[in-house]
This record gives sequence, structure tokens and C-alpha cells, in this order.
Amino acid sequence: MEKLLASALDAGVYKAVMLPVENIVLSEEFRDICKRNQCGKYGKCWVCPPELPDVVTVMACVRKFSHALWYQTVSTIEDSFDIEGMLEAGKKHVAVSQHLQETAMPLLPKDFLHLSCGGCRLCHRCAKEDGLPCRMPDKALPSLEGYCVDVYNTTKDTDLKYINGQNTVTFFGMILF
Repeated sequence: MEKLLASALDAGVYKAVMLPVENIVLSEEFRDICKRNQCGKYGKCWVCPPELPDVVTVMACVRKFSHALWYQTVSTIEDSFDIEGMLEAGKKHVAVSQHLQETAMPLLPKDFLHLSCGGCRLCHRCAKEDGLPCRMPDKALPSLEGYCVDVYNTTKDTDLKYINGQNTVTFFGMILF
């Protein structure tokens, strides 16, 4: 587990901790939030609802693992209205998550699940919107929210902070194994 934590830091995460799966807070509410389509990805991304299995199935999938690497990226933005900065920070998080996936894979058992924030964001436009199969199924990371992970409450009892100060944006990811 120490090598996995080191791998995360080497990949560019801001902070990471190991969690027993029992400490991951799950809530069906997040599927309702997904259905409200606040992020604009509902029905438009292969790794977001409604394409993911039902709530009972994804929650059971999370619970079948025993450990999780819980990580975050933190980026500076101009102010709380800096949408472009937030989008750029999201791209940075995707790049860090992908790099972590590559470096951590040799340290993980064959059966693991990597979740990230709000849609995989690998493609400018998801192939789903054009009725095509996923262009990168081996790299696309399902969303934490789609798997009903309550990021705020999962973070609460860890060394990670949900909010990392003024003019910052924080994104989370999790590797379950």
C-alpha cells in the first residue's frame, strides 16, 4: 500500500490516503443528482448514468473491494467565477488520473476499479453522442457520482480537505482494490 501511495504522489496527485471500503460513504441521492444533469453528461457519456448499472449493482460493486486509494488534485484558479480555469483543472485531473492508472496498474490486483470525477473527459465529445462505441474503453473512468460515492462525507474523516482554500478547485478520484 505504501508503494501505491507513492505512485499516486509521483503521478501528480496533491494528496492521497488509503481507506478501508467501509469508510466510503455511498448514497443513492447521487444518481438523482446525475438525473438532474447539472454536469451536462447524463445520457451523453458512456461511463455515466444511465449507461452505468443500477444503483444496487454499483453500490455492491464498490463494497466487494476491501481497500481504496482516495486521492485529490488541487488547482489554483483566478476566482470562483473562473469557469475556464475550472475546466482546465478538470483536464489536469484527468491527465493525473490517467498517469496514475498507468503507474499503479502493476501494483494492483487484476480486478480493480478506478473512479474519477464527473465523466471521463478524455474526448472533446463522447462517441455516445454520435451513437458510436467508446473510443478508449480501456482508459475511460466512470464517475464517482455515478457509483453513488458521497465525496464530501467520504473525505470528512481523512487528511484530505474537500475545500482547499480560496481560488482553488479540488477534484477527487478513487482506486478500489
